[in-house]
Amino acid sequence: MFERLLLAIDDSPASELATLFANAAARRTGAAVRVLHVNEYLVGGRGVTLLTHDESDALVDGAVKELHDAGVPADGVSVVATYRQVPQCIVEAARDYEADAIVLGSNRHRWMSRLFSPQVRERTTRLTSLPILTAPAPLRVTAAGMRHAVQAQVDAEIASFRG
Repeated sequence: MFERLLLAIDDSPASELATLFANAAARRTGAAVRVLHVNEYLVGGRGVTLLTHDESDALVDGAVKELHDAGVPADGVSVVATYRQVPQCIVEAARDYEADAIVLGSNRHRWMSRLFSPQVRERTTRLTSLPILTAPAPLRVTAAGMRHAVQAQVDAEIASFRG
């Protein structure tokens, strides 16, 4: 069903769940994954980003390693943009990768994660016709039931596209 997934991450707990979600979806469908991190410029920061170049690369490398460790073919890229450009960067990366779907995390509180805020998800959805797979919210998943909850969410998302 899916051959290529684009996984957009940031440095929040929602990214950990999005990575688990993409991992489960990729193993379920045999897809490869490209990990994308959009390192945002600080407002008024005169070219200063939220993370350093090394921190941004480490974030992407960690997610790629997690996917590789599970046997999922994966690579990653980090780009720099303003907050307003994040959805466009995600869509362009998905287009360049020829992704079949985009995986994002879910977050209830905007202050906890800018990438997974409703505004970014909604703007990304408006810019693409690709399916947007949304991982479960971190607050709804307990440590003990995390893998089961993520797998159930993956099954539900995949079933909705087969429908």
